[in-house]
This record gives sequence, structure tokens and C-alpha cells, in this order.
Amino acid sequence: MKVVNLRQAILQAWKERWTDYQWAINMKKLFPKGPTWDLLGLSDHLLEQALVGPSPNPLIMSYLKYAISSQMVSYASVMSTIAKFEDYSRELCVKALLELMDMFCDRLSCHGKAEECISLCRALLSTLAWLLRCAAHCTERLKEGPDSASGEEQLQLCINRIEKTVNRRKNRALLHIARLEEQVTWTNMEQALIRLTENHTKISNQQLRLRLEECIGLVKSIPVITTQCEQNTKMEFPTVHALIMLEGTLNLTSDTQSLVEQLIMVKRMQRIPSPLFLLEIWKACFVGLIESPEGTEELKWTAFTFLKIPQALLKLKKYPLGDKDFTEDVNTAFEFLLKLTPLLDKADQRCNCDCVSLLLQECGKLGLLSEGNMKNLVNKRTADRELAPRLKSAENASIQPNPGLILRAEPTVTNILKTMDADHSKSPEGLLGVLGHMLSGKSLDLLLAAAAATGKLKSFARKFVKLNEFAKHISGEGSKAASVRALLFDISFLMLCHVAQTYGSDVILSEPSASGEVVFFETWMQTCMPEEGKILNPEQGFRADPTKVESLVAHLNSSTEMKLVQVKWHEVCSCTPAAILEVLNAWEHGLLTFEAVQKITDNIKGKICSMAICAVAWLVAHVRMLGLEEREKPLQMICQLVTPLYAENTLQFYNERVVIMSLILEQMCADVLQQTATSIKFPSANLDPIPYRNLLPVKKPIKEELLKETRKEHCYKAVELLHSVFCLDMQQITLGLLGHILPGLLTNSLKWQMLMDPPGRALAKLSVWCALSAHSSHNKSQATAKQRKRHREDIEDYINLFPLDDSQPSKLLRLLSSNEEDPNILSSPGDRSMSSSLSASQLHNINMRDPLNRVLANLFLLISSIMSSKMAGPQTQFVQWFMEECVECLDQGSRGSILQFMPFTMVSELVKLPALSKPKTVLAITDLGLPLGRRVAAKAIAAL
Repeated sequence: MKVVNLRQAILQAWKERWTDYQWAINMKKLFPKGPTWDLLGLSDHLLEQALVGPSPNPLIMSYLKYAISSQMVSYASVMSTIAKFEDYSRELCVKALLELMDMFCDRLSCHGKAEECISLCRALLSTLAWLLRCAAHCTERLKEGPDSASGEEQLQLCINRIEKTVNRRKNRALLHIARLEEQVTWTNMEQALIRLTENHTKISNQQLRLRLEECIGLVKSIPVITTQCEQNTKMEFPTVHALIMLEGTLNLTSDTQSLVEQLIMVKRMQRIPSPLFLLEIWKACFVGLIESPEGTEELKWTAFTFLKIPQALLKLKKYPLGDKDFTEDVNTAFEFLLKLTPLLDKADQRCNCDCVSLLLQECGKLGLLSEGNMKNLVNKRTADRELAPRLKSAENASIQPNPGLILRAEPTVTNILKTMDADHSKSPEGLLGVLGHMLSGKSLDLLLAAAAATGKLKSFARKFVKLNEFAKHISGEGSKAASVRALLFDISFLMLCHVAQTYGSDVILSEPSASGEVVFFETWMQTCMPEEGKILNPEQGFRADPTKVESLVAHLNSSTEMKLVQVKWHEVCSCTPAAILEVLNAWEHGLLTFEAVQKITDNIKGKICSMAICAVAWLVAHVRMLGLEEREKPLQMICQLVTPLYAENTLQFYNERVVIMSLILEQMCADVLQQTATSIKFPSANLDPIPYRNLLPVKKPIKEELLKETRKEHCYKAVELLHSVFCLDMQQITLGLLGHILPGLLTNSLKWQMLMDPPGRALAKLSVWCALSAHSSHNKSQATAKQRKRHREDIEDYINLFPLDDSQPSKLLRLLSSNEEDPNILSSPGDRSMSSSLSASQLHNINMRDPLNRVLANLFLLISSIMSSKMAGPQTQFVQWFMEECVECLDQGSRGSILQFMPFTMVSELVKLPALSKPKTVLAITDLGLPLGRRVAAKAIAAL
């Protein structure tokens, strides 16, 4: 009845010619209970009456304008009504509707409920689709010719309103929300846009055509409104540099994909242009080449630079990094690199070759550079090198350059892997020949570095484990077959020890087999091999059969040569520690002379070096358990065992095997010799100092690294360097930073002065970078067994520290919350209202037993309570910087973002801060994939 009465009231007003003011007064008299005019469809009825004839009724149109001005009707209802008008041939009516839009299209707002704000988004999208259809209709009329003047005039009116609508960022943000909310309407709008795009080329008026093109471009940009960000204007990026340096020094064997993901995250967070990003990678590689210590470390760096980094770039190529083609970015990066002549000259001098040309050829092979660009760059560098200072000595000329050797070693690794896949029992002598070549000179380290840089080291190590296992088995054999088998066992054992010491034991360990089969070398390595930070129990070596130990001691003490036929070398190695203890006890009790002990140690190291390694490994563990005065004789035994025995009856490749044995023993003994201040002359002195150990920063708390800086540029450089160093253990450091340091600073008013600009802003930046890096890697990577074990401990620690379950509110929230009386702060997810601390992570059912998730959720609860408290200060400013950095670094509203832990109620608080009261900010911080997220965003943007 109310609707019928409303229609009659409009007709009566028209008949009696009420003014708009009279009409409004009478309407309120006729409907005294104050109905919601939108529910009655007031704008629908007014326009229906106004647009009955070929031209609009001016009186009824004046009523609608008054209703809009006095907010009797909402903008959403008026726009929805306009969008229903489809008769574009009635030009005067269309013109009236376009003029009506002038009243609000560039100043839309809504301060009602979230549902009303979503309605505004939907209505705006419908109206935009209507405007585009109207413009398309005009362009089609222009093609017909005769009435082009009036068509052009109407098109101009349409373009004016499209410009007013989509020029405003606020409107584009509302349209962005509507796109996600109303897929069907968005598709209709896109169809109208396609139709308009096809027709706009027919417009003869160039100015009009250009304006329309701009409008079309703005409409097309709506889906990417939140991903547009300014590029960085700096030229140097310490984070990238430090990340590459750490990776090249410590993680040559790590998966290339994880390096690529870390680099992409840094590039995105710091908004680094692609050519400068690639340049920084190359710069770090060349610095690493120049600074790496001679020997194994230099080979590792060479493999990292010439093999691993090009492979990483090949993976980077698959990611959308910028507007340009990736090969163009690589070319530009090399153009920049060629200008750094002193750096390149020094690298060439160190490596004794043209490093850039070799690198360019490698990139060309992988399709990272076009052939033309590659030749051009090679020619430029060749011309530059003519002027470079050289070391023109005979000694330098004879040195084979490592980059060339590494590049040749890479295909050799593949060939060796194929050779080792063959059946060892068919041609053990042939395989022995291949292994013998690997042992000569620096071949082994070259091959291992190439395998490590190309992700083949694990496979390489598994092949040697398999070979070592093969050498355990015996069938009827003669003396020649027995010596070949002994050598295969010894060489594989030595190589595996060397790999474990150079690249870490994780490379060798395999997953436990389903059959429960015990692999000798893996068992020995885990229980007996000394490593940095590993505590060994000397008694682990006494699981051998006592009769076999006795037999071994007798054999070692006899003057006869050790037999090879039918010997089970793994059993000999297992018995060696117990045999050494017998000998040591006998010597200490005066039952053996020094000469007798020397004869025994000569027997141990005379045939296979593995025995000497097993003996020294046990002695090192034993010495650690002894008092200073008891260490003399065991140390003398170590000294005897590490000195090679150069006799005529030694087995093949003895000299080559001794070199590797000496390297292994030197590293095994390093800690014990340092503790006891004993010096042993190792025959092949290893020139490599333990790499970079003393070059990492000293242990200082973050407030002395960062929070005492007063210069902005120093603070930001500290942030970039700290973030890259934190990559060594990003998970644990982030838990400490976000779970302890930040809450400590934010909840203690005495420490707030430490959060002032610039250190406070720098800390906010560092916190966001760490949170993003940890959360991203946490989601993507599979933790190693060691990390998994640590992870369980963390879960227990952090559940105790940060209770965030459905029954107990967070301790941090209690510290600062201004609404403690609200019992629903952390009630069960089912009955939470909009006023509670509900976040997107809870709607996505994120696991809150996970330590990192708990810490992030608690941090955002703390930030939320700071925002809603009555006190402003440095802590509020810190929150603003933290959120600004989140917005700058994040992809919009993705499920993996750290902002999913932010309570929805925070959005309305954040937009009260001038720096964050932007449509783009609101879109970035809310999860638009969720209906609730879209409503929160619409409400916040509509009120701006």
C-alpha cells in the first residue's frame, strides 16, 4: 500500500505543481513514520514518472535532485535506477541522466552499515557499465554519418561522466571491490568496454578519441589498482649483495629455487628495478671471486658464479619481474657491469682469465641473452681488457684458470654419474681408473664444486655410498680383485668424508629405508665422525665382535703384511677403535714400546687410509674426555697416524689418497689440537682458513646495531644488512624479533623514545621484512629433519609464551587493551561479531599452534590495542610505519600475507591516520577474497 500511495503522491505533486521544497514537506506529512525511501524505491518511481515522454519532466526531475541533495535517497539507489534505463535513442532523457550524475559521481560516500557500502560498490559498477554502453551507442551512431554532430555531443557528455567516475582513486577502489563481489556485472562491463574499444577508432575528433582512450586505460587498470607501486631510485642494494655473499659462502649446495624465492622477495619488498637487481647479483659474485680464500673456497665461489647463478637466473626468467623482456634486463645489467672496470679487472687478475666473457657465453647458452647482445658485450669487454693491468709472469701464464676448469668439470660430473650407474661387479678396474683420475691434483674439489652448484652433489654422494656398500660384499676373489675392492672401499670412504666436511653431512644422509637396512658409512659418520659442535661418545665404537677385535690387534702387531683377500673392510673399520684402545692401554701400562706402537700405526695407515681415519676419529673423541695430563700418548698416536707411510708395497693411488686423508684428519683434529695447544705438522697443509668465520658481525643486541643510529641513511643500510644476515636463520630470529623485542618496546612507555624516527622507522621496516621472509619461506619450503625437531620444541615454547586459544586472551592484549571488559575478545570463531578480534587467518582456519602464526597473531592484536587506546605517541607512529611498510611490500590481499593476522576491526582505526587514509591502503590491508573482507574495505573506503 505504501508503494501505491507513494506513486499517487508523486502524481498529485505534479498535478498541483508543488515546488521541490513543498514536495519534500508534504512527503514527510504523508509518510509520518519515516520510512526508508530506498526500500520504497523512491528514486525508481521518480525517474519512471520523469522519463515517460521523449524528454524528461523537469518538475519531477527537480524532486529527485532535491531528494539526492537532502539525502532522502542514497547514491546507490539513484545509480541503480539510472543503470536500468536502456533506451539510448531518447537523447534528452539520456542527457538528463548524465546531468543528474554530476551531482555525485565525483564525490561518492557512505557512512552507513557495511552492507549499504557494498551496495554502493555494486551500483557504481552497474552505472559504469551503463556509461560505457551509452558511449558505445554514441560511437556507433557516429559511423552512420548524418547526425554525427549530435552523436558527438552526446559522446562528449558520456566521456565527461566516465572521466569524473574513474579518475578518482576512491571510485576505482570501490569498483575493484565490486569486481570481486559481482562477477556477472563486471563481465557485462567488460563486454561494453570491448564494444567501445572496437568503435572508438572511428571517432574523427582526435581530442575526443584520446580522452576516451585514457578512460578505457583507467577502467582496465581497476583490477591492478593495488599492485602499482613506485620503483626504487637507489643504485645500490646491500641486501641483495649480502644475500648473494652469504649464499655463495655458506649454501652452495642449497636448492636454487629457495635462493630464487628469497631474491624475488627482496626485489619486491625493496621495489628494485630489474636491471639494477641483476647488476647487484653480478657485483656480489665478482666481489666473492676476488675475496674468497685460495683453494676449496675459491673453487666453490667460481662454481657458484659460473654455474649456480646462471641457473638461478633461468628460474627467475619464469617470474614476471617487470615490463621489459627478461633478456633485455639481463643485457642492460651487463651494460652497467661493464662500466665497473676496476672490479672486473681485479676479478680477471685473480682468476687469470676474461671472467665476463665466460659468464656471457654461459648466459648465452641458457638463452638469457640474445646472440647479438652477447657478441656486442663480449667485444666491449675485450676492448676494455686491452687497457687492463696484467700480471705478465711465467708462473701466472701456466696457471689454468678456475672458471674454465669449473665449466669443463660440469659435463664431467654428468658422465661420472652415468659411469657409476653401471654394474660395478662387471668392470671394477675400469671404475677404479675413473676414480683415480678424480683424485689427482684439484680434480676432486673441482668436480664436487661443480656438482654442488648444479644440485647434483646429493646424487654424487649417494653413488659413493652405494659403491662403499658394494665393496663390503665378497665373492670368491683373487689377490688382484681383492686389491681393487679394497681401493674402491677406501676411495669411496675418503671421498664421502671429504664431501661431509666440505659441504655438510646432510648431503650424504638418505631417508631411512623401509627395509631397515643399515648403511655402513652413514652409521659411522653419525656416530663416530668428529664435526664442529658435535659431541661424540667414544664408547660408540665398541659394538664390534671382541674376537674380531682381538684378531685385528694380533694382525696389526705381527710383522706380516696385512692380507686383502676376503677382508670385510667395514668390519675392520668398526673394530679399529676398540683395537686402538687395546694398543693405547698396553702402551700406557708399559706392555708396548714406542717402536711397537709405531709399527702398529704404520700397519693401520699402510694399505687403506680409511682405517687411519677411523682410528683418529676415535682418538679425537677419546682425547676430549681426558684430563690434560692423560692426553700425551693419544696425541702422539694421532701424530703417528697422520704422517704418511711412503713404502714400496703400498696400494695404488696411495699418494693421492694420502692428500685427501691429510685434509680430512687435519679438520677432524682442529678443535682438539686448539684445546690442547698441540701442533702437528700435516703433510699437505690445508691453506684454506675456515671461511669467513671471523668476518660475521659480533653478537650485539639489535638496539646497538640499529636503535642507536641517528642518521636516516645509516639506519636503512643497517636494516638491509641485518635482514640479509638474518637469512642465515630467518625463522628463529623473526620469532625473537616479533615475539620478544617488539612487544617489549611497545608495551613499556619508558622505551618509547627508542621508537622515534629514524631508528623506529628503520625497525618497523626490518620487522616487516623479517615477518614477510619468514612467513613466505615457512609456507613454501619443506623443513629439514633438524628443523622439524626444533620446530616441535618451538611449538611448546611459544604456546606457553603466547596463549592464543579460544579460552584464554593473550597476555599482550591484556597489557594494552582498552576494552578488557569485552568477554568475546577471543571467544570461539563461530559466534564472533564484527566488534571482536576476528581476522582473515581465523576464517581461513590457519593453524594457530604454529609458533610463527601465533607470534604474528599476537603482534597484530597488540598493534590493534595500541590503535584503539586513547594514548598517542611514538608507539602509534611505529604502528603507522609498520603498516605503511606492509602495504608497500605486499601483494594485495593474498592468503599468504602476514596481514591475514590483522583483526578486521583495525581497518577503521588505521584509516584515521592521515598517512593510511588512502583507498589503495585499505584494499592492500584487507583480504578481498573473503566477503567479510570486502565489506570491511567497502565501509572504510566509502567513508573516506
